[in-house]
Amino acid sequence: MSHDGPEIDLTDPRAPRLDILKALGDNTRYAIYLELARSPIPLATADIAEILGLHVNTVRPHLERMREVGLLQVDTEARGGVGRPQHRYSLAPGAPSLGLEPSPYPILTGVLLQAAADAGLDGSELADAARAQGRADARRWEPGTDPIDALMIEQARLGFDPTVVDGDGCATVAFAHCPFRSLAESHPDLVCSVHCGLVEGLVDELGDAEVTEFHPLVDRTPCQVEVARR
Repeated sequence: MSHDGPEIDLTDPRAPRLDILKALGDNTRYAIYLELARSPIPLATADIAEILGLHVNTVRPHLERMREVGLLQVDTEARGGVGRPQHRYSLAPGAPSLGLEPSPYPILTGVLLQAAADAGLDGSELADAARAQGRADARRWEPGTDPIDALMIEQARLGFDPTVVDGDGCATVAFAHCPFRSLAESHPDLVCSVHCGLVEGLVDELGDAEVTEFHPLVDRTPCQVEVARR
């Protein structure tokens, strides 16, 4: 059963754009909207709260506000038992995707990973190929670029949402969002080896630093890498 909110045609230039912009002007609402735009399936309030580390009571009014201005639609999922039906949210037809519509790449990546697993390839072989890509990525940067700065930008570009803590001669970079999490959970050796290879190749090629430890999802959530400056 679907409840689409007010009858607002977001493709109509006369639509109340100011209300829409105001709705997305709040940082929390914008973060929620980004997650819904990225997701290939509708998400429940609890799903969004868990992803963003928020309480469901914080998320709920923001979802309602975006639904009121026509940005979101909500589907009601009956549970077949006691308790309230579960609501799942997705972008309304015509709502701006912000360039984050679900990509076909996860499907292709999943097929290739399964083929690699079936062929008996191990993580070290995929890591070698990923290091070559990491080195190629590094060559796009100017000589003398700080490797930690380049690593942060390259990993953000891939969707890993990195954060860094600098120490005495070293840095720890944690990855708050894994864009391949579902694949990493089903093929941790292969996916995390590729991620590690990309990081190692980039850092090694830029010089002045080296990866001393990489902690994949199976070891630590979020996964993280330790980089020592030379």
